[in-house]
Formats: sequence, C-alpha cells, structure tokens
Amino acid sequence: MILHTDKNIDPQKLRQLADRYEAVILNTPDFNVLITPSALKKTDEADQQFIKESFVFDTDIQLASNKYIKGKRSIKIGDHYIGGNSNNVLVTIGPCSVESEEQITQTAEFLKKTGLKSLRAGCFKPRTSPYTFQGLGLEGLKLLDKIRQQYGFTIVTEVRDSSHVDDVIAYADVIQIGAKSMYDHGILRKCSKTHKPILLKRGFGSTLQEFVQASEFILSGGNPNVILCERGIRTFETKTRFTLDLCGAAYLKENTNLPIILDPSHAMGYAYGVPDLARACMAMGIEGLLIEVHPNPAVALSDASQQLNHEQFSRLFETLKPIAKAVNRTII
Repeated sequence: MILHTDKNIDPQKLRQLADRYEAVILNTPDFNVLITPSALKKTDEADQQFIKESFVFDTDIQLASNKYIKGKRSIKIGDHYIGGNSNNVLVTIGPCSVESEEQITQTAEFLKKTGLKSLRAGCFKPRTSPYTFQGLGLEGLKLLDKIRQQYGFTIVTEVRDSSHVDDVIAYADVIQIGAKSMYDHGILRKCSKTHKPILLKRGFGSTLQEFVQASEFILSGGNPNVILCERGIRTFETKTRFTLDLCGAAYLKENTNLPIILDPSHAMGYAYGVPDLARACMAMGIEGLLIEVHPNPAVALSDASQQLNHEQFSRLFETLKPIAKAVNRTII
C-alpha cells in the first residue's frame, strides 16, 4: 500500500504512521510517501485525517506499478528524454569491455559517424571464470571520461560490486547494474542515493516479480530514474546463450511505469542472430536498445562471439530506422 500525506504533517506523527504500518518514508517536493508491505489493504480510521491519497496493490511491485503512475516515467539521458511524453528510443552501442585507448577511440569515431550519442562499455567485468579478462577498472572509467569530454557522448557502464560503486556513479551518466548483480542490495541502495539514471538488468534466473521488486529498492530509496533491461533468461535451450523474453517485455510495458531497454546481444550470444532480434525489439515500441559493437570482435577480450563489427551494425542500423518510424519512435 502507498499512502500520501501533506508535506506539513508533524514529523513525529509521520514517524508514528511509518512505524505503525511498517512503512518506508519517501519525501517528494509535493507530499510525503509511505510505502507499506502490499499485504496492508486499509488503514485505521483514526489515521485517515492525515492521509491525502492511498493506493492498494496485490504485490510489492508498487512504486514501479502503472496503477500508481500511469504511463512511463520520464528520464533524461544527456540532452534527451526517454519515457514520459517522448517517443524516443535510445540506441546505445559499444564493446563489451574497454580494452585500450585505441579501441575505445575507434568506437567513438564510429559512433560519431552514426549520429548516435550514447556509448556503452564495461570497466569492471563480472566474468563467470576468474581466469578471464576482468576489465581495466578505474583506468577504463578514466578512458571513458576522456571520450565523453572529447565527443560529448553519454556514458553507460556497469558496476560489478559495492567496492567500486562510488567510482562508477561519479564517472557514468547511466549506471548499469548487471544481471549477476541484480540482487546485490549494497549496489541497489547506493544507486538509490543518486539521481543519475540506473539501468537495471534482469537476472537470468529471475522472475519478472523479482526483477521489478529489485527496482523498488532503488525507487524507495529516493531515485526515481530507473530503466528496466531485459537481456535474456536461462531456459532449457542450449543452442543460444539465453532466451530473450519478449513476452516478459510485453508484461513490463503493460504493468510498470519504468522505461524498458532490450539487449539482444547478451540474449543471443552469437552475432548472426543479433540483427533479427534487434529488429523484433524495435518493433515492440520500447524505450531503448543496447547492442554490443566492437571494432574487431575476433580479438575482443570478452564476449567476442556476440559483438557486431562496425559494418554489421551499420547495416542493421539502416533497417532499424523504418521500423522505428512504423511504431512512431524516434531513434536517439
């Protein structure tokens, strides 16, 4: 249950209400918000004089629910917005990892030619094996910052664990929480204290309920700028890396107020299938696409098989434009 109270309510009374209903307090410019467990369906009659508005929910998907906020939240990324009243779809591209200054500069030069403005690349890599490339760390963040200053791009990069979350928040324009970190409460709570956009990826073994509830940790901590990213879930199928859950994306579109980005690269795991999946994603009318693109995927230090080269992405990009137009979207 979500309760709204007047801003001028006595602070002690607000605290009493929160304690009584086991509620999290969220302060907004116009009113105070109390978020209680969804099992609560009504308040005591004596307390109703303090409550301006109330919302009842079936599950603990509450702040993210479109029963609370209709439509999609508006989130600013660089000079543009996604969600809200905009029809923008953010296409963010770049390599899995920052590998060197030469590699990321080649990527930036290519991105400049496309007209896109968002560069994604990882610096702290949560790899499955401890014997593989783990990313350049802080050095990589500094390279991305250099690229941003030179080219004016917005930077999307991932936080792996709470040991470096402050550095990623300081350097990134969009903080990505990867699939393997979706349940990391240290990261979620840190990201709730910034107002920078958070790109939250679905864990590959997580239900939609668990996924959106993870976003509630960020929202209830005070950061309204959360974007959900579907990147494939683990099923019985072994011929692809994961299975891109477009049914799940349809559910998120219908039932949440958070913008949605789809990631066909990590779902497919192989470059040959990424273009078809990307076109299907664009046709769904979502708010963004994340596609891994590398100057020379054959020598990539991580996820080599799924990354498109520049020529492959250029061909794909031309086919995305008419699809975006057909579903009333503007690529940014």
